[in-house]
Amino acid sequence: MSLSHYDPLASLRAVESAFSRMLTEPQANRPWAPSVDIYETENELVLKADLPDVDAKDIDVRVENQTLTIAGERKFETSGKDKGYHRIERSYGNFVRSFAVPNAFDTDRINAVHKNGVLTVSLIKKETAKPRQIKIETAV
Repeated sequence: MSLSHYDPLASLRAVESAFSRMLTEPQANRPWAPSVDIYETENELVLKADLPDVDAKDIDVRVENQTLTIAGERKFETSGKDKGYHRIERSYGNFVRSFAVPNAFDTDRINAVHKNGVLTVSLIKKETAKPRQIKIETAV
């Protein structure tokens, strides 16, 4: 008969390991949110979203009630043959990001360009919101 060491925390460690793997290893079809940078220039508001492997036809850009919404889907590549994946870390599936647009920007004049996996959305600043210099008159 062989003796083995009893570990009272073995089952707890197994649960902790499984939970840790669940949080650190993304799965296909889990919701994801693309990274976005937003900056303002003198004449426009620019939003850049990282959308690698997302076709332009799978992206929807909308403005409604001063809210800009970007939605779409990154599809998981499937083929007739299994590719023998060892690990899947990128997220796939649908995404939606919404942003409040300040009233200073004209939501009727919006431009969206998708190039090299980056979506760039530009909103033109309204003329009334642009800074302007006031000429000072001298009183005599």
